[in-house]
Amino acid sequence: MPIFDFMKKLIYCACFFLYSFAGISQDTSRNNMLTPEEFLAIVRTYHPVIKQADIGIEMASAEILAARGAFDPYFYLNSDQKTFDGKRYYQHTNPELKIPTWYGIELKAGLENNTGEFLNSESTFGKTSYAGISVSLARNLVIDPRRAALQQAKIFRNQSYAERQVIINDLLDQAIYAYWNWVKALRIRQLLQDAVKVNEARLQLIKTASQLGDRPAIDTIEALSQLQSFQGLEAEAILNAKNAAVELSNFLWKENNSYYILPDQTVSDTRWNEIGIDTIALPSLTDLLAAIPLTHPKLKYFGFKMNVLEVDRKLKFQELLPIVNLRANVLNRGYEVWKGTNTAGFYENNNKFGIDIGVPLRFSKGRAAYKIARLKIQETGFEISMTQQQIENKVNYYFNELAGYQQQVRIYENAYKNYQTLLRGEEIRFRGGESSLFLLNIRENKVIEAGIKLTETKIKFYQSRVALQAAAGLLR
Repeated sequence: MPIFDFMKKLIYCACFFLYSFAGISQDTSRNNMLTPEEFLAIVRTYHPVIKQADIGIEMASAEILAARGAFDPYFYLNSDQKTFDGKRYYQHTNPELKIPTWYGIELKAGLENNTGEFLNSESTFGKTSYAGISVSLARNLVIDPRRAALQQAKIFRNQSYAERQVIINDLLDQAIYAYWNWVKALRIRQLLQDAVKVNEARLQLIKTASQLGDRPAIDTIEALSQLQSFQGLEAEAILNAKNAAVELSNFLWKENNSYYILPDQTVSDTRWNEIGIDTIALPSLTDLLAAIPLTHPKLKYFGFKMNVLEVDRKLKFQELLPIVNLRANVLNRGYEVWKGTNTAGFYENNNKFGIDIGVPLRFSKGRAAYKIARLKIQETGFEISMTQQQIENKVNYYFNELAGYQQQVRIYENAYKNYQTLLRGEEIRFRGGESSLFLLNIRENKVIEAGIKLTETKIKFYQSRVALQAAAGLLR
């Protein structure tokens, strides 16, 4: 072999060796890596939507305190006097303490000091004291507005916890979906950047071979066209990666309630692409469906809503009962109600009793209010049934999707490996002069298409796995 031909072959092989390894990506430092666990931890800790949900719980606790205020002891002071033309007509001084109780019984005790020349004959002259009780014997005996308000406030607080779980579940679902979109964009960008590097090296190889007379000049145009095609796809992939990072930044916040823009040099964890999808066990569909009525936060929310409506129904039922309020006071001279008189004396002489009785003749308002309360319960029952059906259908849908993507990934992995094998074989034939650049480009295009398709399907698998957890209400 002439020395000139030998040198051409040597240069050609060296260039092809360099071009073959041009597309190998270097490992990225973990300093700029954002793992899904780290990302979710940031969302849980700093996202304002979760902080708003926490405020809702605090407000519900404040409502309980406000409802308990209806049972606080209350001190009253009533003082009234009249002086005219040098005469004191009357002077009333009446401090009183009232103590509401949970069972609708109200206790009270007070002092009176009544003086004046024209004192009303119903008022006892001088200093007196009294202790009494007021109780409802029909309406408001079992439950009254004060007790209903406190019961409902406690239920609302539990409902706020369930609502917070719903909010977190939905937020984390949206956040991790955006994360995997970002991961997909980075992976596709990397695939196309590697392809551009390979084709840049190949173009130089073809130019060198053409100058040495080993390749026709038309091959340089073929190589340049292939390179430009991948450069266009690379530019689009770079744009998609930047936009995906912007979408991901919507969920990134800092401790001082300011938003955070993801730096361009941030990369994703690559372990997802190294794990075999076949090794990931799918959850039990039966267990997921069985746990929905018991653990799903949205159904818990509606359950607490039903409890609130049940309390309201009991309260509205009270309007179907007559009003029977009994008041009883024991009285005594002076400011010591129990001093100086035996117990029998109170009941015989020193007492004040009253009773209020009221009966609506048609109970129209009560019957309407009670009917509305029952219809609201019925309406919420339908809402719970429909919500549970929708949740179960979502779980079935995402489980089927997850299983389908797992099978598709297995197929696309095999196809990707086969296309890579065909490309390597075509490269060997091309080096030996038994193939054309056109066929080599076709093989390479198939490898890139298969790699992108495999990436998209893997990402869909991970997104469906999270969507299945979200549909079951398991994201916390």
